[in-house]
Amino acid sequence: MRAPQRSTRVLLAFVLLTAVPSSAVGLATGARAPSSTNGDSTSVGHCPDFPADNWWHADVSHLPVHARSAQWLSHMSTDRDLHPDFGPSYGDGPNYGIPVTVVDGSHPKVKVRFDYASESDKVRYPLGDDTRIEGGRNSGGDMHAIVVDRSTCTLYETWNTRVSGSTWTAGSGAVWKLTSNALRPDSWTSADAAGLPILPGLLRWKEVKNGNVDHAIRFTTDTTSSWHLWPARHDAGSTSSKAYPPMGARFRLAASFPLTGFSAKAKVVLRAMKKYGLVLADNGSPWYFQGEQNKNWPSAFVEDLKRIPASAFEAVDTSSLMVDPDSGEVG
Repeated sequence: MRAPQRSTRVLLAFVLLTAVPSSAVGLATGARAPSSTNGDSTSVGHCPDFPADNWWHADVSHLPVHARSAQWLSHMSTDRDLHPDFGPSYGDGPNYGIPVTVVDGSHPKVKVRFDYASESDKVRYPLGDDTRIEGGRNSGGDMHAIVVDRSTCTLYETWNTRVSGSTWTAGSGAVWKLTSNALRPDSWTSADAAGLPILPGLLRWKEVKNGNVDHAIRFTTDTTSSWHLWPARHDAGSTSSKAYPPMGARFRLAASFPLTGFSAKAKVVLRAMKKYGLVLADNGSPWYFQGEQNKNWPSAFVEDLKRIPASAFEAVDTSSLMVDPDSGEVG
């Protein structure tokens, strides 16, 4: 079990590698036919970003406000504006964000040693010299690696990804079929503290440019509670109080929030925040929301997104969407 405070700014202690029976590996099964990708504007490597009826794509604009919304928000520094955790870095290193690497089935796969082996999928991962790592190799940050095998529509994600020679090590790793709604075993982490995939929560340049963001967006806050809400599978809170938000909590931008004065591309994101919302997926800086690393993010667009007030959000109750506790399918 990982330490209570999993932070995007803190490295955790090493945990000895342990064995897990092959039957316990949390690979997503029960594959479905690929969902529509809207002319490839929302797909990754021509693969669906999980099925169209997945929780990440659920419209939450009509759902009731969560009973603990006011409590949670009172502990979430709502006196600030949102911060897009991607875009130009103004000379301080490369453009930042979480990079996505797309490979095909011929890519060599390697064995990875995991610090949190008992909750990681111990299969071979398609990592190599072409693998892009968040912050760069040996950067000392979260160092997420997200790889999509477009031949099989398989998603591989690792956290605290390190390589020395030909030896790969990571804090944790998880694998999903992008055509499936299956979740990881409950209590298992992933490359994210919430035990969820990172990819479907990243804002991507292609979808913004094409005017179609059809999913919730991943974000962080500094203090979370030590429990989680479906479909999250894991938590990393520093307090047991339920007055603090849990992993998996979903927040939407108020329908009444005016879009006047925002650019056309920023309005695409704001509408997505009203319809699909934000998902609390990790500990980190309050109200930082994540996007892919992409050199094409316009500086003016990123600056525009910094004007969204955290006080304009409310937590929503998504429990009515659940079809099966072990599935991300929504009803």
